[in-house]
Amino acid sequence: MVIERKPAWFKTRPPGGAKFLSLRSLIRDSGLNTVCEEARCPNIGDCWDRQTATFMILGDTCTWRCHYCAVNTGKPAPIDIGEPIRLASAVEKLGLRYCVITSVTRGDVSDGGISIFVACVRKIREKAPFCKIELLVPDLSRWSDKIELITDVKPDVLNHNIETVERIFPKIRPQGKYQRSLDLLKRFKDLNSSIPTKSGIMIGLGETIDEICNTMKDLHNVGCEMITIGQYLRPSKSHFPLNKYYTPAEFDILGQFAKDIGFKHVASGPLVRSSYHADEQALNSGLLNN
Repeated sequence: MVIERKPAWFKTRPPGGAKFLSLRSLIRDSGLNTVCEEARCPNIGDCWDRQTATFMILGDTCTWRCHYCAVNTGKPAPIDIGEPIRLASAVEKLGLRYCVITSVTRGDVSDGGISIFVACVRKIREKAPFCKIELLVPDLSRWSDKIELITDVKPDVLNHNIETVERIFPKIRPQGKYQRSLDLLKRFKDLNSSIPTKSGIMIGLGETIDEICNTMKDLHNVGCEMITIGQYLRPSKSHFPLNKYYTPAEFDILGQFAKDIGFKHVASGPLVRSSYHADEQALNSGLLNN
């Protein structure tokens, strides 16, 4: 791991409380994965003690190699068709009122895993009908003819992270395209305008303030209503270099800009992640029906 001295505002209490251990046991016993663990999220102790987690479906190995991400890359295992049932059972057992589901990118399967996302939503609705569902999807543009299947099951929030500004995008996501991510968010909104859309930006990769603001404008222009802005933390020395730690005051300024241009809900701070306190973000946005 790269030793990079973090500012004082990154201090978090270490995980390990009773609720944390209980949730970890349930996740492992159910054969499920979480982005909390796979991406080495600094908020895992806080979130798991709150009995919230972001479930990562379609395995733990990604077919893309993004230069900022800690998730394993390589040849994934075959798709597990029993995963939606196990996930729904875990959601039911936890009594979750809000669930975030994300995935690795699966360029090796015929629909990019869209059918498994759909099955997860349906199974959770069967077992936990009062649980609201946020889908945090990868770039599904290759399967544009199947994207409507996702909006048809009507998740409560549709999330796709832009991740960074247009200039830096090719350096950290060489298999993706900035405009394609914007087009995906617009496609979701065009298919069902009643479903709130959300995206996230990580900063500290060498972007300028103007570039961050322009990215926020681009997201707002394609109908995105919710945004998260957080600090990039370099997972290892083989990942993209960290350029800057932004201060909490700078995050406040960026958050206010996002509000000023019309985002319905903004979460901006050093430890903010796309799914961090996602339940509070969505419910406080006023975009969901209770």
